[in-house]
Amino acid sequence: QVQLVESGGGLVQAGGSLRLSCAASGSIYGLNAMGWYRQAPGKQRDLVATIASDGSTNYADSVKGRFTISREDAKNTVYLQMNSLKPEDTAVYYCNADVRVRLSIRVFQNYWGQGTQVTVSS
Repeated sequence: QVQLVESGGGLVQAGGSLRLSCAASGSIYGLNAMGWYRQAPGKQRDLVATIASDGSTNYADSVKGRFTISREDAKNTVYLQMNSLKPEDTAVYYCNADVRVRLSIRVFQNYWGQGTQVTVSS
């Protein structure tokens, strides 16, 4: 029904920047909360940032002041601007979204993207 497609990952040097994008497609009748998560090898998947439908945001302490989450509902897209990247930011980054998939009822389904690799070299 719904697919989240990520882009923008890659290899950068410490101190560099990347902008991740995640576009939702399919039967979308509305978007609620969206967010970004990351998972390093051997570690659990952790929340990076979330953005609510009213635009309010929440960030992990480790990325505050460096990362910015934003959304563009007209494109069904959520972004993550990552600045001042550090080697410890290296991980697979996943986008997440609560999507209204039916017009007839106000119910939201949660979806995950497949992930995109971000590698920061020292």
